[in-house]
Amino acid sequence: MSKCKKKHFKRFDQINVIPFIDIMLVLLVMVLTTATFIKQGVIPVDLPDAKAKNKEDTTKEVTVYVNAKGEMFFEKEKVSLALLEQKLAAVSKKQTVVLRSDKESRFQDFVSVMDILKRLGHEQLYIVTKE
Repeated sequence: MSKCKKKHFKRFDQINVIPFIDIMLVLLVMVLTTATFIKQGVIPVDLPDAKAKNKEDTTKEVTVYVNAKGEMFFEKEKVSLALLEQKLAAVSKKQTVVLRSDKESRFQDFVSVMDILKRLGHEQLYIVTKE
């Protein structure tokens, strides 16, 4: 009698997920690390060139803030809508205006500032947002 050797096959009913988890954690760390270096929140608006009569320094940006209460600030100085218009009228048209509006502020406040900028002919504008 010959003895038949039976082949024993191990049943494959489990998957080793440890290497998969390791790879996913490395990818997560890479994504989180690179996400902190990305400049977020600036929406550049590419507008046509304008000719200004006065040659002024255009490297400095002018910042206008609108907070949640509807208060307006020009370069961190609290101003009324009329005073904001006077201050923006004194700024060169080629100078960049940065608008930082709180997400809880009224849309009307944002529109009022945009209306002033349009009326004064300011075309270099950045609207700053945050994710």
